[in-house]
Amino acid sequence: MLPGQLDRIRRTEFGTMRAVRAMFQGDLNPRIGPTMAYRFRDVDHADGVLYCGGAELHLRERKNRLPVYRRPDVSVSGSMYESWLGNRWFGNWLTDDCDTYFLAAEAGQPLTTAPVPAAGHVARYEALQGMAPRRIGDAHFTDLVLFDNILNNEGRIARAKARRALLTRGFDTSPGPGVFLMRGQTGDRRLLVNELALAEHLERRHGFRVMLPAEHSVDELVAACARAPVIVGVEGSHLTHGLVAMPGGGALLTIQPPERVTAALKLVCDRMGLRFGVVVAEGDADSFRVDPAEVDRTLELLT
Repeated sequence: MLPGQLDRIRRTEFGTMRAVRAMFQGDLNPRIGPTMAYRFRDVDHADGVLYCGGAELHLRERKNRLPVYRRPDVSVSGSMYESWLGNRWFGNWLTDDCDTYFLAAEAGQPLTTAPVPAAGHVARYEALQGMAPRRIGDAHFTDLVLFDNILNNEGRIARAKARRALLTRGFDTSPGPGVFLMRGQTGDRRLLVNELALAEHLERRHGFRVMLPAEHSVDELVAACARAPVIVGVEGSHLTHGLVAMPGGGALLTIQPPERVTAALKLVCDRMGLRFGVVVAEGDADSFRVDPAEVDRTLELLT
């Protein structure tokens, strides 16, 4: 990043200001430990919550206001790979839950409470990765395996590389143009007011391909991002379309609102063998503007 970017940060989305600044500066030395699998017996799943003894694990928001349930009649055993974050944000599903799926498949029958995807990109990503989970509703588990799969250890790095190979199999991966992934007004409100002007600038000056993921198929996104040496966009889940497909050694440049700065995608880039750049925009959490000249100069640092 250019000098002075950290001084623009007024608020962070996840983690403390100190931790986010440290991650951006490469000063954080996180503990890298093993991925853990835990086996539980006599677990109930009801209304998006797992119950075991006096403990609860919430996978999604409850539909019922009161946490009262009757033990389900359906009895199953297997491994679950979904998470609260993955059910809340597509990016966490694509980068985290899909990775954990492969652990669940090794441990037994992979299970999810997520419904059959009727729209969006999920179904195609499942197909490209060979994901075939059993979808369940309320159920009693005689035996359940859950995973703590957060750390960027050697196994997770290897799985990320293997998943990239699965997703890009059959696509042209020769070097191509950079990609600007537009956010528009999709997802939580995070509006780059001069996004269209920036897209036109990157296309005209640097030969970028401009894409709005909501208007493109998974195959179109993978085909473009698998060849991209650099991907640019407002920080958010839509950028993970690029992260899971772009070649190792590539670079991601995130445009961050000054009141919603996060280093979440920095951790994904570390796992994927990618470089990471930041431009902190000017404005607030919902509406902000970026100077194209600063984007150009940061691209020079990255490339």
